[in-house]
This record gives sequence, C-alpha cells and structure tokens, in this order.
Amino acid sequence: MIDLCVLGPGGRMGQQVCDLAIASDSVRLASAVERKGAPAVGSVIASSSISIGDALPSGLSQAQVYIDFTSPAATAEAAHQAIAHKTAAVVGTTGLDSPCQKALDELSNVAPVFVAANFSPGVALLLHLAKTAAAALGSEYDLEVVEMHHRNKVDAPSGTALALGEALAEGRGLNLEAARESNRDGQVGPRRQGEIGMFAVRGGDIVGEHTAFLIGDEERIEIAHRAQKRSVFAAGALRAARWVVTQPPGRYSMSDLLGF
Repeated sequence: MIDLCVLGPGGRMGQQVCDLAIASDSVRLASAVERKGAPAVGSVIASSSISIGDALPSGLSQAQVYIDFTSPAATAEAAHQAIAHKTAAVVGTTGLDSPCQKALDELSNVAPVFVAANFSPGVALLLHLAKTAAAALGSEYDLEVVEMHHRNKVDAPSGTALALGEALAEGRGLNLEAARESNRDGQVGPRRQGEIGMFAVRGGDIVGEHTAFLIGDEERIEIAHRAQKRSVFAAGALRAARWVVTQPPGRYSMSDLLGF
C-alpha cells in the first residue's frame, strides 16, 4: 500500500484520481491539496475522511508520491516543495514551460519523477507506432497530426499532440520546433519539405482523439487513438504512481513503464 497525495482534487482529472484511489486496494489517499482560495478547500472528498487542504508542504509530507494534474506554475511550485520531502512525482500537467521542466529536473535528482502528456497505455503505443512508421516510410510521406478535445481545454495543441509530433519527428530525424506548422491560413504556398502539420479541433465533450497521418502520393496511413472515458488517464496515473515509487531518482515516462 502506497500513500498518495493528489494535487488539484477539484479538477476533472483530480476528481477521477481521487475516486480510483479511494476504491483501490494498493493505494491509500493520504492527502489532497488545492490552490489557496479554491472553492474546494475545506470540503471532504466523497467516500473518504480526507479534507482538501491548501498547505502544500503538509500534504506532500504525508505521502510517498503525489499525482499532479494542475497548471505549469502550480506544477513547478509542487516540485520545488517536494524536494525537501523527496516525494516521488507523477505529473500529467500539459503545456510545461522551461521553469517547470527545470523544477522537475531538480526534483528528479532526489526522487523519481514520472512525466507524461497522456497516461493511456494505448497512447504510449500510438507514439511508438508513429515513430516506427515515420522511420519506415521515409520522406516521401508527408506527416500531419490532428487532435480533438472538449470545448473547455485551454491549451493547443494538446500535450499528447506535441508528443505525437515529436515521435514522428524523431522517426524522421527532424527537429519538431523547426518542422512544426500550425498556422495554414491564406496564400501559404506549397507544403515545405519536412513539414509536420499540427492542428487542433475543440468542441462539445470530446475526451480526446489523436491521429497521425502519413500521406503518400498513392496511399494514406492513419494511426489513431480515441479515448472513450477520462478514467483511462486516471487509472494510468495510478499505475504510474505504483511503479515509480519502486524506481531510483530520475526522470521516467510511459515508455519506461511499458518497456518500449
């Protein structure tokens, strides 16, 4: 049994993680922490005796590992605070910036840190297949990524779409930042060699869909993943938490967990 702290329990993913942790026989929900002033602070998580707090050091000190689906700024702060307690981290926050990555790197010097844009085993396989396909088919096939999410998602492209673009770029030997094109509008001219198109669709309650297109002159290959329930991500995060506490300090990903 491992003791878990959940950051952002009032959010969609945080609620899912708490629900699954409470029902688990291998994880104990030890604490839950929200940002100061959040409406959920002081409330008790359903089917538990855990009251949601806003004191990050206290929450982290009660746990072996924390799961974080919050914001880049909150993720960086949690990583800094976790260093003192050497608390393992499972981070699913997307849109991580340089300060956040630096904070996670610093934590990884003293504790295992697991970072994934998507905790679905199927998405991990999608990335593996996309990289393999891009390498096998070569430069005669154009690369495109299309992702779809619910209307309330705040970042675009999604973290998973960027990971998918990175997998295609690695397979082709490209630099994603140099190859990426997300703004075709007007007289943009012909598609440049080595370009990776990346486009976002937002609407309704779509949980998450990602498709890699490898398009040749005579055929098109599509490698796609469609999440049917958000719980698949929460279950994957708990699986990562159970695994990462057994690892030495360092940075880990779904590829490490699944052995790719």
